[in-house]
Amino acid sequence: MIAITAPAVPILVLEKSPGYWRSVLTRLLRDKVAMGAGGVVLALLLLALFGPWLAPADPYQSSILSRLKPIGSEGFPLGSDELGRDMLSRLIVGARLSLFMGLTPVLLAFVFGATVGILAGYAGGFVNTAIMRTIDVFYAFPSVLLAIALSGALGAGITNSLISLTIVFIPPIARVAESVTTQVRTRDYVEAARASGAGGFTIVRVHVLGNVLGPIFVYATSLIAVCMILASGLSFLGLGVKPPEPEWGLMLNTLRTAIYSQPWVAALPGAMIFVTSIAFNLLSDGLRSAMDNKQ
Repeated sequence: MIAITAPAVPILVLEKSPGYWRSVLTRLLRDKVAMGAGGVVLALLLLALFGPWLAPADPYQSSILSRLKPIGSEGFPLGSDELGRDMLSRLIVGARLSLFMGLTPVLLAFVFGATVGILAGYAGGFVNTAIMRTIDVFYAFPSVLLAIALSGALGAGITNSLISLTIVFIPPIARVAESVTTQVRTRDYVEAARASGAGGFTIVRVHVLGNVLGPIFVYATSLIAVCMILASGLSFLGLGVKPPEPEWGLMLNTLRTAIYSQPWVAALPGAMIFVTSIAFNLLSDGLRSAMDNKQ
């Protein structure tokens, strides 16, 4: 069961200078694993953008006579599914919807979670207690069960899946945002700005955001792989994308009856989910290492 938890160790936040960001980029470029993962992510993004033009066949065209063709069949390089549709085309076109379901909830949760967390961390006191205790309520539920419950209550469909997944990822991002903002709030440059008469909004915009968005963003990137797995799981359970849309989780669901007759064809969507998740995880680890102030 997947559980989303914020980092337990305190995150060291220092004031970021232009030289710091140059050193981050230099360390990231030297990390061959992160660069390899970044190349895979870039290829997947390009596939998502240009997939409909790269697909060799119509991903929606079915043929009962061509159903469950093995890999390497004539006209079907990666075989065909249970309705005779070209698997290669469906995997290529499905990259757009699969990545959309993995990236959009994390992006929305980043915006809302970071806003709530920064507000709680900077305000402190009763505001912090009220916001963070409300956020803690969501940690009483495992992320998988919470996503299933919300999707089941809202109903199947892309929009409802995006809403439920966004709600699932707001609490961990808000917790990290509150943690790093609380550290930055006590820095000397923030105290100096406050003593000079600068308003709260100006302090947050000038002195806080530039120092906390980096750690929050890096943590959010580590959630993309989890979000893709959860989105695929919802589609597998019939609570996400609806047929006949090509989405890797939904393709796993429809091909599960073919696991004994064409196991390699049935495993292809799962392989795409696995490769994509590993790539995002490795890229996130590379970003975290590059931003480590102790290096």
